[in-house]
Amino acid sequence: MTVLDLPETAAPARTLPLGKAINQALRDALAADPKVVLMGEDIGRLGGVFRVTDGLQREFGEDRVMDTPLAESGIVGTAIGLALRGYRPVVEIQFDGFVFPAYDQIVTQLAKMRARSGGRFGLPVVLRIPFGGGIGAVEHHSESPEALFAHVAGLKIVSPATSGDAYWMLRQAIEADDPVLFLEPKRRYYDKDTVDTAAVPEPLHRARIARPGEHVTLAAYGPTVRTCLDAAAVAEREGLSLEVLDLRSVSPVDFDTIEASVRRTGRLVVVHEAPTFLGLGAEIAARITERCFHVLEAPVLRAGGYHLPYPPSRLEHDYLPDLDRVLDAAERAVAY
Repeated sequence: MTVLDLPETAAPARTLPLGKAINQALRDALAADPKVVLMGEDIGRLGGVFRVTDGLQREFGEDRVMDTPLAESGIVGTAIGLALRGYRPVVEIQFDGFVFPAYDQIVTQLAKMRARSGGRFGLPVVLRIPFGGGIGAVEHHSESPEALFAHVAGLKIVSPATSGDAYWMLRQAIEADDPVLFLEPKRRYYDKDTVDTAAVPEPLHRARIARPGEHVTLAAYGPTVRTCLDAAAVAEREGLSLEVLDLRSVSPVDFDTIEASVRRTGRLVVVHEAPTFLGLGAEIAARITERCFHVLEAPVLRAGGYHLPYPPSRLEHDYLPDLDRVLDAAERAVAY
């Protein structure tokens, strides 16, 4: 069954935290396809560090939900082998900063197998990566490495900002025949929204307008979408209308939807937690400047992390783009 094959008696829409929506997506994917298997450190008996996989091993057994050794390169390498044998592995990388031991497997094997085989072999592997800061964690637990992977051809990268998207985007990623990095905004795991498992989902890599506006487009993904929505609510009280665009997909980027928004507003601010230096915002700024040069009323601006190692938890709120920094960028765009 594909995600577009709707059941005759669908469950009603529910309000779920984002983490629970991911759990439901994994449960439904395991039930729908016996070739789907979950792998990761402590995801079985413990249910994962964030309890996102809670209860799944009890329901589907240790052969389908597998606790692995603490060896990310080995986990991803095993997933590649399973995918070549017809399985659809879903790997959890426990924290964003732990993905780097598997970087070689991801960029030299996972991303390149279809091209290397002349299109004969795809690798339907999903890497679930809790990413970003804001939870007061220790070193190596709050990274935003998306730009490192977006530079690699052959990888698809998505990041949901709502529970509904978390459910459907994960179901779509699992059914994709090529590798998908699924970046989960860990500080939004407990944010609640509606999940309608009977809905027809949007295409996986299409952006959405989270809030219409007139004066400035704010483009964001994952954890910073909520930051931008909060900024837009404050700006409205001051007479500034901000359009919030949830990119949803980091690679490929839906430039058509961004362009359409910028042609309405004339201004663009890109917001992400990752450092602005060579981040996704830099590529978006370059592309939109090329495509919208004659309608832009101001340079494309960025609000993001600094070009520094992620700081200790007591300083992370000074590092991460917050409501004030987003509003400042929007006001500067209008002031040009």
